[in-house]
This record gives sequence, C-alpha cells and structure tokens, in this order.
Amino acid sequence: MESRNHSLTVINSTILSADLKLMNDTETERELRKVDFNVQWMGKDVFWAFTELTEHYGSLPLEDRIVLLLKGIQPIYFALLVIIAVPGNLLTILILSRGKCGLSKCVTLYLVAMAAVDLIVVIFDLILRHITMVYWRQFHFPWPVPVCNFHAVILYAATDCSVWFTVSFTFDRFVAICCQKLKSTYCTERTVAVVLGTVTVLNCLKDLFWYFMLTGEYNLLSDPWICWGRGGVVGSTLWATIEFTHYFLNPVAPFFLILLFNTLTVKQILTASRARNRLRGQSSGEKPRDAEMESRRKSIILLFAVSGNFIVLWAVFMIHSIWNRLWWLGFRSIVLPNFVQKMGFILQHLSCCTNTAIYAVTQRKFREQLKSVFIYPVTLIVTFKKR
Repeated sequence: MESRNHSLTVINSTILSADLKLMNDTETERELRKVDFNVQWMGKDVFWAFTELTEHYGSLPLEDRIVLLLKGIQPIYFALLVIIAVPGNLLTILILSRGKCGLSKCVTLYLVAMAAVDLIVVIFDLILRHITMVYWRQFHFPWPVPVCNFHAVILYAATDCSVWFTVSFTFDRFVAICCQKLKSTYCTERTVAVVLGTVTVLNCLKDLFWYFMLTGEYNLLSDPWICWGRGGVVGSTLWATIEFTHYFLNPVAPFFLILLFNTLTVKQILTASRARNRLRGQSSGEKPRDAEMESRRKSIILLFAVSGNFIVLWAVFMIHSIWNRLWWLGFRSIVLPNFVQKMGFILQHLSCCTNTAIYAVTQRKFREQLKSVFIYPVTLIVTFKKR
C-alpha cells in the first residue's frame, strides 16, 4: 500500500512538473515573441519585405502581412518624415518668430517652443534612433559608442517637453476663453516664459533618472526603451514605479488633460455664443458679422487642430505602452498584435511634422508668410539678374 501511494505521488509530481514546465515554456515563448519579432527581419531591406509580401500573400496570416508591410514602408516613411520635419519646423520657428501671423504673443511663444522641441525630437529620436535602425548597415558605426543613457535623457526630456508644451498651450487657451478674470494676469508673455521654463526643468530632472537606470549600450530591438536596462533593475519595483510614472506623465495624463480642457472650452464657447446671439437679437433674420466670435472661432480651430493632432497620433502608442508594462508585471489577459508597437511609433513620429501643415491650413497670415519665404529667393535671383 505504501509502495502504491509512493508511486502515485511520484506520478503526480512528474505530471505537475511537466505542466509547470509547459506553462513556463509558454510564458517564456510569449515573452521572447517580441524579441524574435524585432530580430527576425533585422537586416532585411524594403525590397525583400515587399517581395515576401507579394509572393506569399495568400499563405501569410493577417498579422504577418501587416508586419511585412510596415517593415517595407518604414525606411521610406522615416526618411520622408525627416525631409519634411526638419525644414518644416525650421520654417515654422522662423515665420512665427517674426510675429506677423496675427497671433497673440502668448500663442506665438507656445507655438515656437513646440516647434523647437519637435525639431529636437526629430534629431534625437527619428534621425539618431529610428533612421539608424532601419538603415543599420549604413549607420552601424555609432552604436558601439557607449552614450545611450545620455541620448535617452535628451530624447525623453524633449519628447516630454513637446507633449507638456501642448498641454500648457491648451490650458492657456482655456484660461483665455473661459476664465476672463484670470486672463489678464495669466495670459502674459512673462507667464508663458515661466511656464515653458518650469516645464522644461521639471522634465529634465524627471528624465535624469534614466541615466542611472539604463546602460550606455544601445538596444536595437525597437523596444519602447532605446537602451538596455542595468542588470537587476528592469524587474525591480523601483523600475516598475518609475516606468509607470513615466507613462502616466506622458502620455496618459496629458491625453486626458487635453480632452478635459477642450471639453470645458467647447462648453463655454457654446454657452457664450447662445448668450451673444440672444443679446444681439440674432434668433431670426440676417445675422451681422460678430468680430468677437469670429476671433474666438479662429482661436478654437487652431487649438483643436493642435491638441486633436496629439490625441489621434499618440493614442496607439499610449495603449501599447500601458499594455507592455502590464504584460511584464504578469497581467496577460489581453494579447496585442506585434505590429501595434510599430504602428504606435509610426503615428507618434508623424506628430513631429504635422504642426506646420496645421498652421498653414488654419491660419491665413501664416500661409502668406510661408509663401513669401518661398518667393523671397526667387525675387533675389530676378533682382540680381536685372542688375
């Protein structure tokens, strides 16, 4: 009897061990899936990706088709973004700094600051990170230099400043439209300078942690983090706390703050519009032009275009960032496709070069100044030839 019980115990232990091993192997396989996803096509070029997609389209799962498509368009897409974003942001800074776009000085300061940090993000993230990843054969020489943690601090601080400058601009417009008593004291050039300086300093201090959390070695796996983490830190409570704080401060909190301020602003505008219509007797008959409401309408179009651009283009990156942290903490009830991360990066980087187009579409005087910038070299050439 004892011998039989012993045998049953051994059998049960063996089965349990096998089940645990299978479970661990499954979890390990899932955790390594992301790494394999990033390295299996590393070094393949755009022509290879499109060839694989066209030749094996029918036999490939939908997820692999999307992955191959993103792999194929990334080199061209990132190169085009750089070509557009660098001169676009430089032109924006130049035109807005002249102060001839009909915008208030407060708005101008915010938009110039946003264009400046977007340019920094393009240089340190798009050019020095993603371009060198997709064209790794041509740009492999910088990676052995152990400066990744310096690079990371500048990159994350610039990205955070870009996002929080958008929040600050949204709040400034909320105060200007909804808080008339506070407007005269808050919406001033000095306040804008203090806000921009404070946001910059706080973000630099916050992201200084990454210098000590990350190593100088570059991570080429297209992870959310540009560098490898220091040994024993990635799985620690300290890392999880700092990472959650990082994600909360960018982009979760800005995402909801922008939605909140825009909602309150819209509510105030609708209420004020109805009140002005009643006072002006516009409930019937021809409506005369209301200069005040026209000015507000232009301001709101600019505000919603800038803040809406952020919300739309950062949504996928925000969802993936939160899910990625929860995955490593063991909350694995939802499995996101592998291409979501790449799609998040693609949309996020697009936000660095769309503001120039937004200003050109929504601001007539900006379009006029932009046109004069392009015409000026031609005018100089014609004048020189006439001489």
